[in-house]
Amino acid sequence: MRAEVSTLFGLNVYTDKGVYVGKVNDLVLDPNESKISGLAVGKINPELFDSESKGVILPYRWVIASGDIIIIKQMARRFKREEAEPEKKSD
Repeated sequence: MRAEVSTLFGLNVYTDKGVYVGKVNDLVLDPNESKISGLAVGKINPELFDSESKGVILPYRWVIASGDIIIIKQMARRFKREEAEPEKKSD
């Protein structure tokens, strides 16, 4: 997939199932390979990520398509930690 690097900035990122992931703030470039290796995504969906940071880096290999938006492969697991269920008291 070829595109002008500048066209990716500011695009919304969604999974192939239509779940909003975030917005592209920057790119991670691999100068040795002369290609994009990751997307720096900000305004991340708090339902997907358990992170106090304002963004995450997603591997560019996850990108399926780009145009008006970027579509990535559905993440097999969410990055949000499971909250422990409170213990049930027995009477």
